Amino acid sequence: MARSIASVLGGRRVEALKGGLQLALELSEGLVVTVESDFRLTAASGVEHFYPGLTMEPSGGLLELIGARVTEAGTTLAGGLELAFDCGRTLSVPPDSTYQPWTVAGPDGPLFTALPGGYLTGRPQP
Repeated sequence: MARSIASVLGGRRVEALKGGLQLALELSEGLVVTVESDFRLTAASGVEHFYPGLTMEPSGGLLELIGARVTEAGTTLAGGLELAFDCGRTLSVPPDSTYQPWTVAGPDGPLFTALPGGYLTGRPQP
C-alpha cells in the first residue's frame, strides 16, 4: 500500500535550505522537498512570494523554517503542495501546466512528483 505524503513528511524537521534555480528543503531522515516553481510562504504577518526560476537564496521567513517541523502536508486536487510548519508558516506550491513544480525524494530516490498539468506520481513505501 502506498503511504500518503502526510505520513511521509509529517513530523520531519527542516535541517537546511538551499537555493539557486530551485528551493531544496532538506528534512530529517534524508528526505528532500525540491520546489522548482514559484511558491508562497504565509504567516500571520503576511505573505512572501518566491521565484526560484529567477534564482534565489533562502531569505526572509524561509530562514525561520530551519529547525521547524512539518505539522501538515497535503496536495491539492490540481497537484499543488501545501506544507504547514510548527513555526506558524505555510509553504504553498501551485500546480504548473508546463513544469514539474515540486518533488519529494528520500535516500533511495523520488517518492512523490508533481508532473506538468497537475498529475501526481507516488512510489509505494514498505
